[in-house]
Amino acid sequence: MFERTLPIGSVVSLYGAEKRLMVLGYVKYLKGDETKVYDYCGCTYPEGFLDADTTAVFDHDDIEHIYALGFQNEVQQEFRERLIQILEERDAENGTEKEDIIN
Repeated sequence: MFERTLPIGSVVSLYGAEKRLMVLGYVKYLKGDETKVYDYCGCTYPEGFLDADTTAVFDHDDIEHIYALGFQNEVQQEFRERLIQILEERDAENGTEKEDIIN
């Protein structure tokens, strides 16, 4: 169900990472490098957002464990559906197959 679009506020750990991250947003570049677009940006948990320089970017495949899902309602579900469309359109433009991303 959450192959690639965890709700804002979800708390995860990444492979090889010591700190947990909380999802802040989607489809972000690494500062200074616009050649790769990442699925998420996040801040350390439980500290929260400190400043833009401490914000992490990561892909869904980097997630080892999901500790908590962020708030979900009808508005979030509508947003999630549109976000999935945007990601699929971007992947089609880049020649990336959906199966390559989800698996």
